[in-house]
Amino acid sequence: MPSFKIDVSTAVVFVATAPVPKLVSKQTGERAVDRESGASLSTVGLLISDEGEGNLYQVTVPETGIPESLTPGTPVSVIGLKARDWENTFNGQTRHGISFRAVAITPGV
Repeated sequence: MPSFKIDVSTAVVFVATAPVPKLVSKQTGERAVDRESGASLSTVGLLISDEGEGNLYQVTVPETGIPESLTPGTPVSVIGLKARDWENTFNGQTRHGISFRAVAITPGV
């Protein structure tokens, strides 16, 4: 499925929730990894505010693109933010949504 670049150059971005490991399976605890680099993936909650509207996004980022100092409330910049729609069927039920992915998150604005 295609992905779409998201321009956050005029937005104010803050960490809402600290990074947590992204899992392939909750039962086994297997970590998700980036197919290209092999880096483990984490999910970070980001509050993105632009043009008078603020939204919370769960963004997947390779651990190599997450600084250790990332804590809730920290102002950050997001590098390479993209959105991709997804759909899957499990036990006869179809689910769909939009996933968000970034190359890196850096401290400061």
